[in-house]
Amino acid sequence: MILTGPEITAAAHDGRLRITPFAADQVNPNSYNVRLGPTLIKYTSPVLDAHRPNPTRETTIGPDGHVLQPGELYLGHTLEEVGSNTFVPLLFGRSSVGRLGLFVEITAPIGDIGFHGQWTLMLTPIRPLRVYAGMKIGQIMFFVSTGAVDLYGGKYQAATGPQPSTYWRDLARLHVAES
Repeated sequence: MILTGPEITAAAHDGRLRITPFAADQVNPNSYNVRLGPTLIKYTSPVLDAHRPNPTRETTIGPDGHVLQPGELYLGHTLEEVGSNTFVPLLFGRSSVGRLGLFVEITAPIGDIGFHGQWTLMLTPIRPLRVYAGMKIGQIMFFVSTGAVDLYGGKYQAATGPQPSTYWRDLARLHVAES
């Protein structure tokens, strides 16, 4: 089951989910609009390596916006901190943004129960596109879960700002577990 807009509002007020800051005008019939935060990061190496940390460069989106270029992967973040110990959140790009040719969060839209923080957004434009801090860029839906809940306690917990991949940390844990 998916939460309706009125239920999202009720859950945000009674603590079953956290959206900070919460704005009633960002509630949709069955989702909540999230806005783009002011920081973008971009990988600087021509080849990314899943087994190692990859260098990045950080950019702050100014008042005139920032032009995203095709063929580049930008990591942005939600302005809002969103999470729940009760519901499963899924984040998708807004259709209005998709119609501008911006792919948002295509490969990793699901959040874990128990994650609380700003969401990292994977942004890929198909043509040059100027984006602005504070623009409504995505929408989060919340689903009811069934069964026992094991709260998220992973490496991205309490994230602020965009987070580059730390896939390489998973490999280190795997090697320790195999020992």
